[in-house]
Amino acid sequence: MGAAIIEERGRPMSMNCPYEDIDELPMILPVFPLTGAVLLPRGELPLNIFEPRYLAMVDDALAGSRLIGMIQPKQDMGGANGLFSVGCVGRITRFAETGDGRYLITLSGVARFDIGDEIAGDTLYRRFHVDYARFPADLNPGAGERSVDRDGMVTMLRSFAQSSNLEIDWGSIDAAPTETLVNALAMMCPFGANEKQALIEALDLKTRAETLVALARIDMARNNKTQRDEAQNWH
Repeated sequence: MGAAIIEERGRPMSMNCPYEDIDELPMILPVFPLTGAVLLPRGELPLNIFEPRYLAMVDDALAGSRLIGMIQPKQDMGGANGLFSVGCVGRITRFAETGDGRYLITLSGVARFDIGDEIAGDTLYRRFHVDYARFPADLNPGAGERSVDRDGMVTMLRSFAQSSNLEIDWGSIDAAPTETLVNALAMMCPFGANEKQALIEALDLKTRAETLVALARIDMARNNKTQRDEAQNWH
């Protein structure tokens, strides 16, 4: 969809002017559709921008609110606008020019939104009405941490990482706050678009952690079945 993800990580959000109320967020956003891109509140998503329409989007965002809505396109392009219904708005907190026509930016996640009607206009990129009303808790750091079974989640995901050959800096993750841990793993784990969307749409942190564990179990079971089938075929 016109850009490549350099890497996906979840780290504590760092902004000069944190948002305290959803009323501070614009009701119209430039929207960047990108498959597999998971941005969550207080996570950080580095992006390599090179397509002209998204270069223009970044230019306009820097000149205005510095906010961009990240959302996944539906792979079957179903629905009225070909997009999933929930995305996350991020603020540009890092920006660099490469000298060869690209921008390297980092979006810091602010809050999720329900996407509304598309706005017809003369911009190269797409803009939509958005609604944050279902996600006011996204602005509260650490909301729901006490409800998460952190130990159980980490135990399962260590097994998943080993099964999937996923390299994770467990030292940093073990030291991270629970919210950062859950969101970092949601952004890092190599699930498909539908599974990643389920993590984005999980209403609270507890649900996201439980969804993460469930997806890891399903993936491990699928991998184990594939290995058994291959072993049987070999013999």
